[in-house]
Amino acid sequence: MSTSTPRLLEGIRIIDLTSVVFGPYCTQTLADLGAEVIKIEAPPLGDIFRLAGTPAQTPLMGACHMTLNRGKRSALLDLKEENDQALLRAMLQTADVFIHNVREEAIGRLGFSYAEVKALNPDIIYVHCMGFGAGGPYSDLQAYDDVIQAASGVTTLETRVDGDPRPRYVPSTIADKIAGLHAAYATLAAIVHRLRTGAGQKVEVPMFEAFTGFLLEEHLYNGTFIPPTGAICYPRQVDPNRQPYKTADGYISIVPYSEQNVVTLFELLGVPELLQDPRFDNPIARLSNQSQVCMEVAKLTPSHSTAELLTLLNAARIPAMAVRDIADILDDPHLVAVDFFEQREHPTEGKYHAMRPPVRFSAVGDIEVRHAPMVGEHTEELRREFMGANEKI
Repeated sequence: MSTSTPRLLEGIRIIDLTSVVFGPYCTQTLADLGAEVIKIEAPPLGDIFRLAGTPAQTPLMGACHMTLNRGKRSALLDLKEENDQALLRAMLQTADVFIHNVREEAIGRLGFSYAEVKALNPDIIYVHCMGFGAGGPYSDLQAYDDVIQAASGVTTLETRVDGDPRPRYVPSTIADKIAGLHAAYATLAAIVHRLRTGAGQKVEVPMFEAFTGFLLEEHLYNGTFIPPTGAICYPRQVDPNRQPYKTADGYISIVPYSEQNVVTLFELLGVPELLQDPRFDNPIARLSNQSQVCMEVAKLTPSHSTAELLTLLNAARIPAMAVRDIADILDDPHLVAVDFFEQREHPTEGKYHAMRPPVRFSAVGDIEVRHAPMVGEHTEELRREFMGANEKI
């Protein structure tokens, strides 16, 4: 990328008082786009998610921090101390966005409620990452990813697939990350609004509502109508037969999404006679009996190798991919070819894998991603920058 080309969000200053995943994923996304993000951390350890993953060299530089907090500056501030409060107030006077995940009552006790921050900076965008929206019976409760997965109902989806009555978490911080993306687009929308009107505003991003809306895009299904026209949950997603298929040497995902895909798949697998079966002998039947299609395909794939099937299916334009263990993802040939993973050298942690932002913009070329900071690495630098230059403090 040319050094003369401004980054997409260059000139946008964000003061980030968030921790763990929800808020930091939002601000990581905005930092990747070129915003200046100043991460405020509490002593002595900073963001607790710095402890997620074994550090390569330095304590508090865990693996998850290396990704979630890349491209940010870090200030270690005790916001119960007047000097550190004064530094934060100085930062907020010049900021475009203040984002935090502190509960309403607690942020008010510290002196950084929306009204107090607006008094410092009338057109600031004040983003509150919260567990549950204001006004509801859960609004004062703490929220983490597992709690939101339980409350939203996502922990019961596997039960619908396999009949095991135990609720189970999706093995990913999926609610945090989905809410973080909602916070990122909400922040960008508020920036656009301010560019048009000159007015800042308070933006609330509740994780429960964000994730529940995400989940129910398809799973509200027949419950959309009043009265319901059938059961809740999109059947295709909870079909026990819609699973990766066993092959002679592994597993494969095959998605015969159209009825013509089904015709071609049965022919490729050597069973064109199934197209005479009443379940599959016309386009409507083939689309209506997708679960039975899966059952028949599952009987046939074990006699073929994964590579053989991929060759046939790719040539026929039927969506398919080999099932890969997540531990092997660094060697994926597509990700290698597009330089998704980059081996970088951190000033203190040595070599590490960095993931390139997945979105590309033709106007600015590849986005340069800066390293994650040491805890409090920029505290004194920021103190000189803001306290020395701001005459109001």
